[in-house]
Amino acid sequence: MLTRPDRVLPTRPAAVPPPADPGAVCAAVLAVLLPYRRTLDTAGGDGPEAFPEQHRQLMGPVAAGEPIVFTLPGFPCKSPNPAKVLGPLPDEGERLALRFLDALCARIEAVHPPGARVVICSDGHVFSDLIHVPDAAVDAYGDALRALIRTEGLTRLDVFDLRAVYGPGLSYDARRALVDERYAPTLEALRARTRGHEPTRRLYQGITRFLFEDTAAFAGTRSALQRDCRRRAYGVMRRSHAWGELVARHHPDAVRLSIHPQPRGSAKFGIRLLAAPDVWLTPWHSCVLELPDGRRELRHRAEAERLGRVVLRDGRPSHFVAAG
Repeated sequence: MLTRPDRVLPTRPAAVPPPADPGAVCAAVLAVLLPYRRTLDTAGGDGPEAFPEQHRQLMGPVAAGEPIVFTLPGFPCKSPNPAKVLGPLPDEGERLALRFLDALCARIEAVHPPGARVVICSDGHVFSDLIHVPDAAVDAYGDALRALIRTEGLTRLDVFDLRAVYGPGLSYDARRALVDERYAPTLEALRARTRGHEPTRRLYQGITRFLFEDTAAFAGTRSALQRDCRRRAYGVMRRSHAWGELVARHHPDAVRLSIHPQPRGSAKFGIRLLAAPDVWLTPWHSCVLELPDGRRELRHRAEAERLGRVVLRDGRPSHFVAAG
């Protein structure tokens, strides 16, 4: 068969031979990740040997000489509380966080030549009814997130969300019901684990606090809101577990990252996307404040407004710059 002379036929990338010492490569990858570990542990100085579960997850692709795939649930939508964020769409916080993840993959490629990718498992539709954000706002955030990845040329990142799981014929309520039915633990089991497992109890308290802070308007009393947030926190935790199980089914060989603090021995590795005075802060619960020395931190909007002036990007508020 003749081909056009100007047509370039695709070629397969050159295979990378498996390393002679896969364990050493796994340790080197963990050494790249460790400075950005997100944890509530007070003791520091952990080396790669303190994370045997992550070592095990890394061993498969490393020993095979294949790219490492990380899954990271997060980037759901912006907080509905205008005192915390600049608006409903991604801004400088997401931009910096996405750049960080892409650059982290590039650093891993230096010790594991097949490279690495991060699949952002955007979970806004999983929780939208519990966090009181319309599904249309979640769609707009997710579409803008994908556009930002393309515009920034972040070729090591992908986005996976509930739209990719179930067909377009189902409503989001129906999709959430399927996730609940197939993957969520019972409320009774989750309550028991929260009572008897300290990391789970702290996660429950953190989510309850977030829901309380994210509520911009509530008709009842403060105590009624606290009870409502405690109830919704269990719902968020059930869905979070369910989403994690679903993601594991779709990406069975991936290394599991988390935006939540994770203790040693967890199946997930907590990852810190940006500097923040609060270990629980994320780009979608806050905004960026650029300090006089050039450092950039996540702060709630109300605090950032007191400290600096807003900066626009493409006609929209992007972040704040503190007064020198």
